[in-house]
Amino acid sequence: MNSAVPLITLKGVTKVYERGKSRVAALDGIDLALPERGMTAIVGPSGSGKSSLLHIMGAMDRPSAGTVSVAGQNLNSLPEAALTPFRRSTIGFVFQSFNLVPNLSALENVMLPLEFAGLGAEQRRERAHRLLSRVGLPERASHRPNELSGGEQQRVAIARAIANDPRLVLADEPTGNLDSATGQMIFRLLKEIAQDRTVIVVTHAKDLSATADRVINIKDGRVENGVRSDN
Repeated sequence: MNSAVPLITLKGVTKVYERGKSRVAALDGIDLALPERGMTAIVGPSGSGKSSLLHIMGAMDRPSAGTVSVAGQNLNSLPEAALTPFRRSTIGFVFQSFNLVPNLSALENVMLPLEFAGLGAEQRRERAHRLLSRVGLPERASHRPNELSGGEQQRVAIARAIANDPRLVLADEPTGNLDSATGQMIFRLLKEIAQDRTVIVVTHAKDLSATADRVINIKDGRVENGVRSDN
């Protein structure tokens, strides 16, 4: 991997939440630089700031202080109206609860972000079929989410996340609702996808995080003991 030009750079990132009269610092001066391509796991105890960090990297939240750059774009300088198209073109999201549209088929769920991106119907259908094949579900294209197992739903969600070929995929506890064997399969799929893009995974599963290219340990809103990397 070429880490000369980071895909993500965070400098002095702090996130403070106001709760009544109290102030809670979810992130406290985070400095990070993550390269193009490869899988990074973010680990740490509950309440350590993992999800807050992921949301800020994904332009779903803004820091209280510090700067965030993703794919050469300074997110601090983007107005709210520009964040949605930036996320749509640059970032894919995978959630613990899958977040599939229940009344749409697997194929239609994968086609949805392509429709928002303005692709024609035939292009959307062709690409969605190709992506379902990539995640091993070509025969499940017509099935709705309630007709799929949890692992199948998450694979559809991953196909949807990479539909617009984003440079960054963010996964928040993607194996949290799955048994261990299925979770390992989903992690392997994310690791495969990380060969040609950056994948960042928040997880409590230490056995899975150990297989990532690098691990960020978060505790009390700070990076603890640096970043372990295999590269």
